[in-house]
Order: sequence, then structure tokens, then C-alpha cells
Amino acid sequence: MCRSTRPTRHHSTRSLNATAPFRSRKLVQALNRHHMIGSMGRVGAAGDNAAMDSFFGLLQNNVLDRRNWSSRQQLRTAIVTWIERTYHRRRRQRSLSRLTPVEYETIMIPPASQAA
Repeated sequence: MCRSTRPTRHHSTRSLNATAPFRSRKLVQALNRHHMIGSMGRVGAAGDNAAMDSFFGLLQNNVLDRRNWSSRQQLRTAIVTWIERTYHRRRRQRSLSRLTPVEYETIMIPPASQAA
């Protein structure tokens, strides 16, 4: 497997109320220890991460906060199952004309290209 030589980036939002934890000395030290680079969005740029905030909010409410997980593998399986069974197959999205992503792909992608 080929790994990128570029360091991993940790991105956080820059909220007017919550910037202190993401600019703290402890966080910077932890990022350095793990060979990561910190990145922070602009104040008031809600479009920067609105989709990801929405996704992670749903993930937290529907999977993470439902119970205590005894292992990482158990949690990983629950997350993948939720994404594949619920998020992609049942959650209707306004940007897709109220279709699920699976329904949208079925309609919009010609059958010949699906077989490839």
C-alpha cells in the first residue's frame, strides 16, 4: 500500500464561541506528536462544513449515542451498517429531488455504465 508523504490534516471550524479548544497548546502538541497539521475554517463560512456537520450530527444521534460500544470493530460495523442501510438507502435528500442516493443513481446512471 502506498502512503502519502504529506501529513494528515485535522480540520475544525472557527466558531466565535468555541475556538479556544481548537487553538489550545495541548491540541497543537497532540497534533505534533501524531505528525498532523491543524487547519481551521473561517468565521462565518458556514458552507465550509455544513454538509459534514449535518452528516456527523446524524451519525452521532443515530449510532454513537445509542449505546456503549465494547470494541472499535463493533462500532465500525455499526457505522458502516448505518451508512449503507439507512443513510444511503432510506434518507431522502432535498438536493436529489427527495430521492435517496441509491434511487437517484438508479434513475440517473444508464444501465450500461452500471455494469462496467
